[in-house]
Amino acid sequence: MKEELTIIYTSDIHGHAMPIHYGTNKKEQIGLAKYATIVKEARIHKENLLLIDNGDLIQGTPMMTNYVKNYTDKENPMIGIMNQLNIDAGVLGNHEFNFGKTILSNAVQQANYPILSANIINKETGEPQYGPPYIIKTFADNIKAAIVGVTTHYVPNWESAEHIDGLEFADAFETLNKWVQHIRDNHLADIIIASYHGGFEADLDTGEPTEILTGENQGYQICQEIPGIDVLLTGHQHRELTGLINDVLVIQPGNNGKLYGEVSLELLKVNERWMVLNKQAQLKTFEDVVSDTDTISYLAPLEQATQEWLDKPIGFIKGDMTISDPLQARIAKHPFIQFIQDVQMEESGAAISVTSLLNNSSTGFKSTVTMRDIVSNYMYPNTLVVLQLTGADIKAALEQTAQYFVLDETGEIIVNPAYVHPKPQHYNYDMWEGIEYTLHISKPIGERVGKLSFQGEPLDMNKTYQAVFNNYRASGGGDYTMFKGKKVIKDIQKDAVALIQTYFDKYHTIEARIVDNFRVVK
Repeated sequence: MKEELTIIYTSDIHGHAMPIHYGTNKKEQIGLAKYATIVKEARIHKENLLLIDNGDLIQGTPMMTNYVKNYTDKENPMIGIMNQLNIDAGVLGNHEFNFGKTILSNAVQQANYPILSANIINKETGEPQYGPPYIIKTFADNIKAAIVGVTTHYVPNWESAEHIDGLEFADAFETLNKWVQHIRDNHLADIIIASYHGGFEADLDTGEPTEILTGENQGYQICQEIPGIDVLLTGHQHRELTGLINDVLVIQPGNNGKLYGEVSLELLKVNERWMVLNKQAQLKTFEDVVSDTDTISYLAPLEQATQEWLDKPIGFIKGDMTISDPLQARIAKHPFIQFIQDVQMEESGAAISVTSLLNNSSTGFKSTVTMRDIVSNYMYPNTLVVLQLTGADIKAALEQTAQYFVLDETGEIIVNPAYVHPKPQHYNYDMWEGIEYTLHISKPIGERVGKLSFQGEPLDMNKTYQAVFNNYRASGGGDYTMFKGKKVIKDIQKDAVALIQTYFDKYHTIEARIVDNFRVVK
């Protein structure tokens, strides 16, 4: 006797519910409104269906920023859609914590499905904070599937301390190992599915490390060293992949609702137990999928309010603050980067400021600036932190950021491929304000910082300085380990969008300018 079980799952949706790109307002083949159509069709044609969301669901679009700023008295729309689709389980991603404890707690409480949270532990009780470690689902002919959920335990390296106060992020691999063994010992589960908001630290085929082994991603180790897992659903890295590692079927469906994952398990009944006879994974697009009208109607009030909010002019630029070449905007000072530095320094009072061009789709500001322009260029709800650093810390950070560049075979400066694959990490290249410095890319990594001064004098390696960063970088995110544990001088709990809006409210018209304080040379 044979049966089939289908798993359909999402990961790293990042607030993309509507099939549009908010920066341009053009239609795109993305989002939960289209996914809802897929799910409704699947419910008609597939008897044994399991629906899972793998995290990074509620943060990432202007709609969700607008919701958090103005409409938290209403249901979280991303949770509301998943409730309407009657999904079976969810997992928390690292970005679920970005809006703080209240927003996250409300989202969890509103969910009509269990949040699988095996390794996010309440420090006082020692128990999972947000939901059970696993669930057992029973399907037709008594097919039993166990689903266990874990989140990358690297969250404290990025998140604001107050957002995760009272929580312990236990090692994802060790936690998963414990609960898979528990399931095998205590339940007659025919299938074990691990939903992991994390990715792969090694090449799927060769096992060669693809990143520094920090524990952020442990997917390869999970497959190799935890017996009994049939399927590993992954995310976090925004990769598009399927494969087999040690007979564990793995899949990751990219990001921003461009794809969803579908896993098909062919089962054979042997001695009253079901065995996996065959398993396949596919990544599927939303091309030619019509958006679900119920979902569109549900989102309509918030979507209309968001569009009105986005189109509101809030300021003006005198001169040119547009970005046409993101590489050049990182090699030489750009007026848009200068603007962000000016905002951070005025708000914080710090003499030194650090920022990044967050991705290659940032276009800077045209002559009239709307909220749409702000959220398109600064898509993360970062706050600001002022740290006390030594000159040696600053030099170490500049050496770290200089790794972003390499020379190609013709001797030209290009982006280090490690910052592009397997996941783009352009946000991990920093530009500094308030100091003067030169980066020599032809020199060995760790020896690239040349001229380094502060207010016309060489930077003193033993003296302390105050510098303002976004909270991600201040916590050491992006392998800036020199910032971990440093004294916090000021913690500014206003997100970047609010800070930029306040700056425009004060000055109204901003002149495009640069302070030519750094050089990136061969």
